[in-house]
Amino acid sequence: MLEEIKCVQQNAQLLHDHDAIEQAIDKMTGQIAAELADKNPLLLCALKGGIMITGQLLLKLNFPLTVDVINVSRYGRETTGGEINWLQKPSTDLADRTVLIIDDILDEGLTLEKMIEYCRQQKAKCVYSAVLVDKKLSKSKPVQADFVGLEVEDHYLFGYGMDYKGYLRNLPGIYACQESQ
Repeated sequence: MLEEIKCVQQNAQLLHDHDAIEQAIDKMTGQIAAELADKNPLLLCALKGGIMITGQLLLKLNFPLTVDVINVSRYGRETTGGEINWLQKPSTDLADRTVLIIDDILDEGLTLEKMIEYCRQQKAKCVYSAVLVDKKLSKSKPVQADFVGLEVEDHYLFGYGMDYKGYLRNLPGIYACQESQ
């Protein structure tokens, strides 16, 4: 497995370096603050991919908020999406709360749709979503993110929270796998 991971990393194309990501996060921070600063929001970090972006946003959002996690997966250690698996639901009561779901990527939108639906079923007052990356697809998505850092073409991505078979989340840039991978 490690040989495959090394090969994927060596042959990948850097799409956005750390500086570009930081600029995108700064833009998102301003937009989120303008919309949510006076709403006592609950930020839901979508595990595992949302860890990096959530951590960065938390350092920059200078207003009262609370944090919890949500963990819904379609990929596991695969590179194609499958069934939606609920791994962890928030422990915080969502009733009458303004919720901001933070995730690494909006791909087909199925996972984000389920998370938003769950929050609404739990009687959240309002549900927003923020993603570091919105992937451009040739088909429509069931949901759109309210706050988007970067847009990318349709590639399999890794780095900055996004993984390749569970690896490479820790890279400081966003990379596209070589198409034959």
